[in-house]
Amino acid sequence: MISEEILKKVKAGAKVKVYEGKTPFAGLVIARKHGSEPGATFTVRTVLAGVGVEKVFPVHSPSIVKLEVTSSPKKVHRSKLYFVRKVSAAKIRQKLDVSM
Repeated sequence: MISEEILKKVKAGAKVKVYEGKTPFAGLVIARKHGSEPGATFTVRTVLAGVGVEKVFPVHSPSIVKLEVTSSPKKVHRSKLYFVRKVSAAKIRQKLDVSM
């Protein structure tokens, strides 16, 4: 179970590491849906071997062992960052003021 303190930091534009077992899935949170309801989720995107990969994680999933928020943006003007799918990493850093 993820603590409420960490869940408040998991929002669009935050960089996170999600541990499901031994290996982490690190990336940028592009969406957070349904608040803290039982069906709440957050979507993490990263680029692996030149291919964009997205995973949707349930907030209340027992398979999530640990969740680290490595950086959280000061202010993001959108709640869903789906435009990141079509934009280069340099443009993302410029728009979000986040180092990748």
